Amino acid sequence: MNSFSRIITLLRKERGITQKQAASDLGISQALLSHYEKGLRECGLDFLIKLCDYYNVSSDYILGRSPDRNGAMLSVEDLEGAESVKDSHYSGSVLPAMNKRLIASALNIIYDMLSKAGDKELTTAVSNYFMMAEYRVFRRLYRSEKKNSQSMFTLPQSLFEGYTAGAMEKNGALMCSLLSDKAGVKKRGDAFEMTGESISRDYPKHATGLLNIIKTAEDIIK
Repeated sequence: MNSFSRIITLLRKERGITQKQAASDLGISQALLSHYEKGLRECGLDFLIKLCDYYNVSSDYILGRSPDRNGAMLSVEDLEGAESVKDSHYSGSVLPAMNKRLIASALNIIYDMLSKAGDKELTTAVSNYFMMAEYRVFRRLYRSEKKNSQSMFTLPQSLFEGYTAGAMEKNGALMCSLLSDKAGVKKRGDAFEMTGESISRDYPKHATGLLNIIKTAEDIIK
């Protein structure tokens, strides 16, 4: 399945309609739409335009070139705190500054949703996972310089990699368990109910960062 087929499938499911209904609305057979959604066939330009109109998205979005539904490409101005990013450009560090803003935007959305959920145990598990990731990155950077004293850390270097990886796995598993727990789901209500469209609407300052992280992460994995 390519980006195009994955996106048109997700758009249809996001709208809550069957493949049969979408095919009828688009004026094609269900079999042909199924081939498009599975990546077995490529559509023509006319049908691509029809899809964009039907789902109210840009061609760049539906083709996977932009994470923004309107097809906007990420620029410094799109990020909250853009002035500090632009200032960093003059010292040659614009890439770290932009990545920092992307990550901060995603964290703002995640923690706002956790706040709405009101689940202290889940928030702790998520926070422990993030903190462990930051600790691992910082300690690797720190130890790369042989002059740095290892006295800053109480966890022996020989145990560092294994113990921290285990701690991340533990908290990741706890997150999954809490999120699948029926009582917890009922307690949290619709705090985690979302679509790409609702994220852009509810978090206009941060959505660009989160959507770019999703796209970049999936590109890295591929």
